[in-house]
Amino acid sequence: MENKKINVLYVDDEVDNLNAFKAVYRRDFNVFIVESAAEGRKILENNEIEVILTDQRMPGMTGVEFLESILKEFPESMRILVTGYADITAVIDAINKGQVYRYVSKPWDNKDLKILIEQSAEVYQLRKEKKQLTDDLIRTQGQLEFMLRQKLSAL
Repeated sequence: MENKKINVLYVDDEVDNLNAFKAVYRRDFNVFIVESAAEGRKILENNEIEVILTDQRMPGMTGVEFLESILKEFPESMRILVTGYADITAVIDAINKGQVYRYVSKPWDNKDLKILIEQSAEVYQLRKEKKQLTDDLIRTQGQLEFMLRQKLSAL
């Protein structure tokens, strides 16, 4: 991947978790931290975010609900659900509704989470490249068909 830092958004209503996350990862990634889903949406609207982490249990909107709500507008971003509770229903919902890439338990291991974020960003980049190649292929196919029609009509 390029040498640009990965943009990571972490949504959690617990300020201590946000501050700890930023302190640990600010040298490795461009870290955006917010306390609510609404603030998270604003960050997404104004920045290309490769990886989104969100806490499951937040007031107003759960992490799964947040991820589900942004899926249509920001389908490329890799989604990771973070929770301190062994809530299997939330995990199943996250996979089915929010199309979550991974699930992480609190407290997380800093090294493992860093690797997971890097892997997530790599998948993001590969998907982006695949989309670009597909778009290029479709455009080239259209140009070839046009040239073939021109050639056939000239005969």
